[in-house]
Amino acid sequence: MTRDLTTRVLGGVTLLLLLIAAGLGLSAPLDQNQGSLVRLFFMHVPSAWLSYLAYGGTGLFGLLYLITRSRRWDRLAMSSAEIGVLFTVATIVGGMLWAKPTWGVYWVWDARLTTTALSIVIYGGYLLIRSMIDDPDRRARIAAVVGLVGTLYVPVNYMAVEWWRGVHQTQTLRLLGGISFEGAPIYGWVLLVATTAFTFLYVYLLRVRGILAAREAVREERELMGDLGAAPLGEAVRG
Repeated sequence: MTRDLTTRVLGGVTLLLLLIAAGLGLSAPLDQNQGSLVRLFFMHVPSAWLSYLAYGGTGLFGLLYLITRSRRWDRLAMSSAEIGVLFTVATIVGGMLWAKPTWGVYWVWDARLTTTALSIVIYGGYLLIRSMIDDPDRRARIAAVVGLVGTLYVPVNYMAVEWWRGVHQTQTLRLLGGISFEGAPIYGWVLLVATTAFTFLYVYLLRVRGILAAREAVREERELMGDLGAAPLGEAVRG
C-alpha cells in the first residue's frame, strides 16, 4: 500500500514498541484490589490519550488549512478525525470491560463517559459534513471550523471527573497543579511505554491514511475535470 522507506521504518518501530508495551503490561504485578483487571489500564488510558491527540490534530491541521489554504492540511485533519473516532470507540470498549467487574454495570451516564460518547457524535458529524459537501474548498473551510470547535472536547473531557464528580475515578495522571501519578511507580513506567507506543501508532496511522487521502483527492480531481470536460459535449448533443 505504502512503499516509501519512512513509512516502513515508522511501522516497524511502532510494532516493536507495541510488542514491548504488551509484554510489560502482561508481566506487570497484579493490583491488590483489582487483580489482573489492572492490565486493561495499559490499553484503556493510551487509547484515550491517542483519541485526545487525534482530535487535537484535527483542530491543528484545520487551523493550518485556514492559514495556508493547502489541502494537504485538510486531508490530515480528516485522517486524524477518523483515527480519533476509532480510538474513542476502543476507549469506550476497554472502559466497559473494566466497568462491569468493578462497577457491576457496563455503562453509567457519568460525566466522563457521557462526554466521551459525545465526542463520537461531534466527530461523526464532522465526517458526515465532509461527505455531504462536494466542493473541496468549501468542504475544507467548514470542516476546519467544526474541527477547531470540536477540539474543546479534549479539556472538557479531561476535567469532567473534577468538575462533575461521578463514579469514574479522578485523573490517574494529573497534569495541572504539578504533574503527579496516582498509582504504583511500576504502573507509571509501563503506562509511559504504552503511551509512547500509541503515540507512534497515531503518527503511523496518520501517515498511511494521509497518503491514501492524497490518492483519493487526485482521483476526485480527475473525475471532476472529466465531468467538466464532458459538459460541453453533452450540451451539444442536447442542442
